[in-house]
Order: sequence, then C-alpha cells, then structure tokens
Amino acid sequence: MISKEAYLSGQVLLIDKPLNWTSFQVVNKLRWEIRQAFNIKKIKVGHAGTLDPLATGLLVICTGKMTKQIDTFQGQIKEYTGTFVLGSTTPSFDLETEINETFPTEHISNELIQETTKQFIGEIQQYPPVFSALKKDGKRLYEYARAGESVDIKARTVNIEEFEITKIDTSTGGNTGAIHLDFRVVCSKGTYIRSLANDFGKALQSGAHLSSLRRTRIGAFQVANAVSIESFIASLKD
Repeated sequence: MISKEAYLSGQVLLIDKPLNWTSFQVVNKLRWEIRQAFNIKKIKVGHAGTLDPLATGLLVICTGKMTKQIDTFQGQIKEYTGTFVLGSTTPSFDLETEINETFPTEHISNELIQETTKQFIGEIQQYPPVFSALKKDGKRLYEYARAGESVDIKARTVNIEEFEITKIDTSTGGNTGAIHLDFRVVCSKGTYIRSLANDFGKALQSGAHLSSLRRTRIGAFQVANAVSIESFIASLKD
C-alpha cells in the first residue's frame, strides 16, 4: 500500500479509463478517494493527456509534486487502437453525434485501404474536430458546435509515426455497405484520431467516422500496467 506521504510527495498512477467517463471525472474521483483514505484536506491531482468520454484506455494520473511532470508526459508519443467505420460521417467525427451523411464504399478494395494509409504517415496537416475542447476566443469549440455556430478552425501539424489497418471487416454493415477497419496508430501530441478517421474517409473518396478508441501507450507507460478505477480504490483500503 502506498503511504499518505508518498501520494503527497508525488506518484504516477496508471488508470484504465472506462467508457463514458471524462478524464476530469477520473481525476476528481481519485482525488476524493485519496483524500478520504488518508484524511488529507488538499492534494494536487492531474492527468497527462485528455481522453474523450467515448474512449477507453491509458490515463496517466499524477499526484503531489509529480504534477510538475505532466507537461513532460503529455509531450510523449501516444499509441491508440480502435475502429473506423467507412461509408458514413458524423459532425463530431465519432459516435457522440448521429450519422449525418452516407457515402458509397463499393469502389474501396483492401489494397486501396492499405495503400491509402501511406498518405498519413509522417508530418501531416490536420484540422481538429469542431466538437473538441480546444478554445477559440475564450470558448470551447464544442460550445460553438452545439449552438450551431460556424467557426474558423486552423490546421495544425502533427506527426504520425505508425499507422496500420489491422483488420478489414465488410460483414458488419448489412445493407449499408459499411466497412469496419481496426487500426493501430502511433502519433505525436495533439493528434486527433477522430480527425484522422474523417480525413481517411475523404482520401478513400468516401466518408468515415470513429466508432471506438483505446489508448494503449504514452511514452513508456503501457495500458497493460494500468488498473481500473475500482481496483485503485480497493488498493487504498488494503
């Protein structure tokens, strides 16, 4: 069991974030549990890189003096796995919003899919999703989006070190023509996998959205070494 003093002096906790939790909710929950377990009035707790509510996987949580390392951890490369759905798009580029447009997929071959991944390896220009927490003129982009207001978003340079399609499934779409692609991506800070899904669909002369996402690595930290929120809370009571 980690001591009260250790949490105050600084710990790095690896949490496997569950579906439908915000990163902020995880931080708040862990902070509250640590305070209750050790009768601490105040302790710094923060995360090193936001995960969307619909994403799962590795969340690096820092306590005490280790919160000073958050910027360092955030800047490290990240690895994700997940699924793109070809043949339809959503305004948020994922399942937060409903499908707004469908596209043909009959022209898309396995070879074309694999060849198209090469366009996205290295430094690329990427537009963040309008449904994101980035700020413009003091407001979150998703606030503009939910209000139906258009906003000018500038492209940013990100780096995709690795991008591979690990499975192509044409059997899950029924009569819709949907193609489900499992993928693995290793990328720089600031990369939006939702935007990658959207751009990948466009590159295939179709459309795509992100249907699932899991972060598996941040730098040397692996999700295989992470614990659930429930397991962490139980460890505080051992």
